[in-house]
Amino acid sequence: MVLERGLLPKGASTKNAGFACFGSASELLSDMNQHTEDEMRSLVEMRYKGIQLLRQNLGDKNIGYKNYGGYELFIKGDPEFFEACLENRKRLNKILKPVFGKKVFEVKENKFGFRRIQDHMLYSAYEGQIDTGMMMSQLHRKCISESIHILYGVTLHTFEELNNQVHLETDLGGFQSGKLFVATNGFARNLLDDEIKPARAQVLITSVIPKLKFKGTFHIDQGYYYFRNINGRVLFGGGRNLDIGGEQTEEFGETPLIQNKLETLLREVILPETDFTIDHRWSGIMGVGESKLPILRQLSENVYCGVRLSGMGIALGSHTGRKLARLSE
Repeated sequence: MVLERGLLPKGASTKNAGFACFGSASELLSDMNQHTEDEMRSLVEMRYKGIQLLRQNLGDKNIGYKNYGGYELFIKGDPEFFEACLENRKRLNKILKPVFGKKVFEVKENKFGFRRIQDHMLYSAYEGQIDTGMMMSQLHRKCISESIHILYGVTLHTFEELNNQVHLETDLGGFQSGKLFVATNGFARNLLDDEIKPARAQVLITSVIPKLKFKGTFHIDQGYYYFRNINGRVLFGGGRNLDIGGEQTEEFGETPLIQNKLETLLREVILPETDFTIDHRWSGIMGVGESKLPILRQLSENVYCGVRLSGMGIALGSHTGRKLARLSE
């Protein structure tokens, strides 16, 4: 049985940006400031295998999976950073070859009409995108077919282990269970103190743009900004680095600081000389920490958790879920 607080899953499950990715070159290079090469490679492997497991479990057609590839753009103004990333792609390709079997990052020309961007981009053929709504609908159907009950609109207040059972108190009454798995990611910090923090990510989506020039997933500034095509529109998110402290919250919402920055980049860099409006805005809550490695842990005799997916829930969710299930066997 799944206890879901919202009428729909409200965290990152339905509010993610639909990126089936494993990290841009600059993001992975930055990760090696906090992780060893082996840890970084292990993390990429978990993400890549997690994407394959998601596709296998639900089917590409059922999740709207498109393998358009992924690009990293470099805004002009920091040529040393750009050149360092270009040069270090060879190092990354060597580190990641055991995972992919081939080189992951290659150089491509900027042919999409982006402004204020370096003439060359880094490209990976292994990135894709999904339709988040289709994914959640198919996941729901799969749960029902496997006789997994889902109760929506149930808030868990407390739980306690007694007599080899877990007793749960909710706003709709009490439950008893043999095992309890906590998979609320960014909302789990009350269980894990400072090991996990919520991190809000803000997103917007444009009106339909006739003859949109690009398809794919795109990253800027170590993954802090990201955009993609979807049904003739542009989905654009990020900007958390503008206010790390303010975005460390479990509250949904948008802020002028970040939304204005996203719109500025859209108009000046991504869609110059293009008429469009902003049709939708929303936010999702990620789970982050000092390490980007997921927390998979037995908290007590019959309570387990799989959290801290660090903004990579699409990639890490299935893999983490499988390992979490095996942890209790």
